[in-house]
Amino acid sequence: MRHRVSRRKLHRTTSHRLAMLNNMVTSLLEHERIETTVPKAKEARRLAERIITLGKRGGLSNVRLAARTVKNKEVLEKVFGPLKERYASRPGGYTRLVHLGFRRGDAADVAILELVDRPAAAEKAEGGEAEKAAE
Repeated sequence: MRHRVSRRKLHRTTSHRLAMLNNMVTSLLEHERIETTVPKAKEARRLAERIITLGKRGGLSNVRLAARTVKNKEVLEKVFGPLKERYASRPGGYTRLVHLGFRRGDAADVAILELVDRPAAAEKAEGGEAEKAAE
């Protein structure tokens, strides 16, 4: 029986898996968009949502808890600064998973994991509407 068994092992040792997921979450928070396989994205999404929630709560203890996962100081400041303000009114669901299809080399199911309400995405959408209106 699989009672209370959660998380995917991803065919890696515990230390390798944790380091990989921490790096993926840091990259996601830094670039606000990463491309990876679907199982990895689903696991990284869990961690990223928790880190953003810690950022929203604020406080020294939450900074220290987030610093366990996010090793980059600039990204940590981003979590407790701009991201905190961006997601202040959102009760959860800070990430989006978009399936891309299958990778050519090994046919792995690939997806994009991105933060919702990204400023870059909003600018592109507004720019595209402006170009259509100009035509």
